[in-house]
Amino acid sequence: MINRYPLWKYLLILGVLLVGTLYALPNLYGQDPAVQISSTRGEPVTAQIRDKAVAVLEKANVRYKSVTEHDGRLLIRFHDSEAQLRARDLLEVALGSDYVVALNLAPSTPAWLRAINARPMYLGLDLRGGVHFLMSVDMRTAIKQALERHVGDLRTLLRDKRIRYLDVSRAKDAIEMRFRDARDLDRARALIAQKEPNLVLSTPSGQGGFFLRAVLSPQDLTKIRDFAVQQNITTLRNRINELGVTEPIIQQQGRDRIVVELPGVQDTARAKEIIGATATLEFHLVDEEHSVADAVSTGHVPPGDRIYYDRQHRPILLLRRVIITGDQITDASSGLDQQSGQPAVFITLDGRGARIMEDTTAKNIGRRMAVVFIENKVTTHMKNGKPVRVTRRVEQVINVAVIRDRFGRRFQITGLDSPQEARNLALLLRAGALAAPMQIIEERTIGPSLGQANIRQGFEAVVVGFVVVLVFMAVYYRAFGLMADLALFFNLVLVVALLSLLQATLTMPGIAGIVLTVGMAVDANVLIYERIREELRNGNTPQASIHAGYEKAFSTIADANITTLIAAVVLFGFGTGPVKGFAVTLSLGILTSMFTAIMGTRAITNLLYGGRRVKRLSI
Repeated sequence: MINRYPLWKYLLILGVLLVGTLYALPNLYGQDPAVQISSTRGEPVTAQIRDKAVAVLEKANVRYKSVTEHDGRLLIRFHDSEAQLRARDLLEVALGSDYVVALNLAPSTPAWLRAINARPMYLGLDLRGGVHFLMSVDMRTAIKQALERHVGDLRTLLRDKRIRYLDVSRAKDAIEMRFRDARDLDRARALIAQKEPNLVLSTPSGQGGFFLRAVLSPQDLTKIRDFAVQQNITTLRNRINELGVTEPIIQQQGRDRIVVELPGVQDTARAKEIIGATATLEFHLVDEEHSVADAVSTGHVPPGDRIYYDRQHRPILLLRRVIITGDQITDASSGLDQQSGQPAVFITLDGRGARIMEDTTAKNIGRRMAVVFIENKVTTHMKNGKPVRVTRRVEQVINVAVIRDRFGRRFQITGLDSPQEARNLALLLRAGALAAPMQIIEERTIGPSLGQANIRQGFEAVVVGFVVVLVFMAVYYRAFGLMADLALFFNLVLVVALLSLLQATLTMPGIAGIVLTVGMAVDANVLIYERIREELRNGNTPQASIHAGYEKAFSTIADANITTLIAAVVLFGFGTGPVKGFAVTLSLGILTSMFTAIMGTRAITNLLYGGRRVKRLSI
């Protein structure tokens, strides 16, 4: 029959609307100010730490809503931000440097919604407040550092194969090698071509003597540039996560720029301090000749020695002389020791570091060598009743092992407590230093009060636009206008639900996209209703007019929305942060408005008018 949907279509529309409503609901419950406590070593927070944190808060009369554990972290919710800030300061002092106490906004979503993974959407920096940095990576220095590494490796390679050379050095964007005779030059060319395929070799003319020139291949240059950006992103993410900034945004922009957004951080000096944090390793020989107990008890440390402490705070006497540092580490990965099955970190050294390590281990077989983990940490102390942040250097012995054999370029360290700690250490070693220097070319601070004002103004804009469209449609199209209003309401619900499901970040441009969607969402209904009125004026029956209105307007609606969708996709592909936010909400709004305006209003129309005789339409 005309203007009737089969049952499955009604059930499909109803199902989509119910699911959309469920996943949009978490955004109504708001967020609680909270602090998140996690271990710096990647271990789960224990019950003792939980009890200690609660005792500290109760002693200071700081009221809290709840204490929960999730993914090995402790989350304490508060009634207001004042209690949250006071609790953070108290807990940082009480728990010390082994735990990170981070400010957080925890969604107060009910458990039954969390059970189906319904979560609120993220709010962008312009809505929450925080610090924004745009950083430029120095690619020239990245290439220079890569060439310097090749210089060291080439010297080692030529020396190992007993090929005599007069000089191997970097000259601008190339490596120049000078030899005594043509025979050494030819042997070097053949060896380097075999061992270093990423280098393009040539023999410069007009210089006199026997010269060989090596430059990086175009593929290798691209790889170095990409690696520099990705390594710096990893470094920044690791440093920021280590110091407890929750939900940071760190992403590449263009070829050589990185965007860093730190929600909740208001002090740009503090943010730069976080970004400047670092971690590295030092390798020392253990002093086997003197007693560490005597050195600790008397306070007289033998000349050339120093007392370090391990993770259990046990003293160890080490030689001051550093064998190698983290600067010589080119790669680090985590895994399991094949013999013991314990967590291990596998380390690869550069040419210079490998040579030093090989010489040292060859001369000290049977002696013990210690690995010292060094980290710059920001700790909080109470001074005159106020929390004061101090940057201090933390040094801990994480591994002591007997040198069983001579080793050089690749080796492993063990003595770690868990696979998670091994992964964290490997990441720290890979990201302990930036692959290339960075310069902050733009910085912006957005206060939380401005963020709240943006939310309020954005919400008011959506409401005003929504109400104006509702009134216009109801007055101009009567009953059919009310159907369009109902579809518009569910269109907003579906947009919010999709943003929440995708865990997209809502920004001010994103709100602008929603406001634009509100206006565009009824365009399809206007086209349909005008077509129905035209059919009625031509003398068609109400049922035939409804059918023709929806059928004949569809192609026009599809054309208009597809062209807008293409524009939104282009904006997303070529735009940056705020433009992408606008493009996302606009794209989602187009898709949902197509569904609600065509299928939704058609379903309501069919229920009200389909399958019966109708003399006139309220349109």
